[in-house]
Amino acid sequence: MADTKVETISRLGQWRIENFGPLTYKKSDPFRVGIWNWHLSIEKNRYLYIRLFPEPSRVSKEQPPIARFVFRICSNGANRRPYISPIHERLLRTSEDFVWPVDSTFHGRFIIDVEFLDLKICPLNGGEASSIWPSDGMMQSLATQSTLRCLARMLDEAIHADITINTADGTLRAHKAILSASSPVFQSMFLHNLREKESSTIDIEDMSMESCMALLSFLYGNIKQEDFWKHRLALLGAANKYDIADLKDSCEESLLEDINSGNVLERLQEAWLYQLNKLKKGCLMYLFDFGKIYDIRDEINNFFRQADRELMLEMFQEVLTVWKPV
Repeated sequence: MADTKVETISRLGQWRIENFGPLTYKKSDPFRVGIWNWHLSIEKNRYLYIRLFPEPSRVSKEQPPIARFVFRICSNGANRRPYISPIHERLLRTSEDFVWPVDSTFHGRFIIDVEFLDLKICPLNGGEASSIWPSDGMMQSLATQSTLRCLARMLDEAIHADITINTADGTLRAHKAILSASSPVFQSMFLHNLREKESSTIDIEDMSMESCMALLSFLYGNIKQEDFWKHRLALLGAANKYDIADLKDSCEESLLEDINSGNVLERLQEAWLYQLNKLKKGCLMYLFDFGKIYDIRDEINNFFRQADRELMLEMFQEVLTVWKPV
């Protein structure tokens, strides 16, 4: 049936129930979040019982998930108010490991959202569970660790550094060769008779020393994941300004991973400003395809007062694309 499909974006799964009556049971098709396929099921008796569980497989047996998640249920209409669950964290192996009884009168057409806040792999031989989402090891390759350690020393200890960077709140030392190899804009500064070549200084006064250090750490290959996530908006601006394509792509992918109602309008503005089509599409899908625009009515009114006219036109076109008469 059509209403067994769960749509997904980022860490959100959305199940649109088209027809659900009393004493009824439905189970969704499998949907993928993380490394597992998942199912949702609903059953109506005295309460509405909602279950979340991984699809039986070798992966779910050998690497069972510990999921941290929240549910939202709302009627399928313009004036819907969501019924929000507490945040749950459970080891999930079977359909009996998590059941949420909802004392409500949802029937007919309604929407169930499940948002995964974190997913961890439960080790079968004991030890600490590890998240499948960003970790320090993702930024480095084992095959290049020795070289990366050397580059890190060059940056941290300013070994044979030949360029000074003036930031908004301090100075840093770096190497022309590394900057030139990473950015055609930096390379042009040092090739031509510009002030940066003559004085061996660069002014990057639109970045703090901490965020500029994160930029250099990316270019030298030893950035920590937490620093990348903390400074990714500043890094996105620098990547655009200095034409660092890999960094710009990494920022876009990162910003796409954790879209939520609190940041989607800011992300949409950043996507428009820096021409990030994948992020822009993800934000528009989150707002319109998944109906989250209803959750941020006050914020969207303020956003429309300040948004670029062409961006508003794209949003209107997205409404026309997803709107279907009932």
